[in-house]
Amino acid sequence: MSSELDKNNFYSELKNPNSISKRVNVNDLVSKMNEDKKKERKNSLVLGAAAVSAVTVFGIILTL
Repeated sequence: MSSELDKNNFYSELKNPNSISKRVNVNDLVSKMNEDKKKERKNSLVLGAAAVSAVTVFGIILTL
């Protein structure tokens, strides 16, 4: 989960009292969860690629 602040998050919708509903929209929760999973997967892939690149560069430097 990222710590990015989003202007259109749940808490900004609470400022408008007409937008408060007593039911939880499960479809919205599931879609947000899937978006978070995609972001985490992408971040993990980038971090893994950076680690492999660093190891490769370090190995090349040691062989010289």
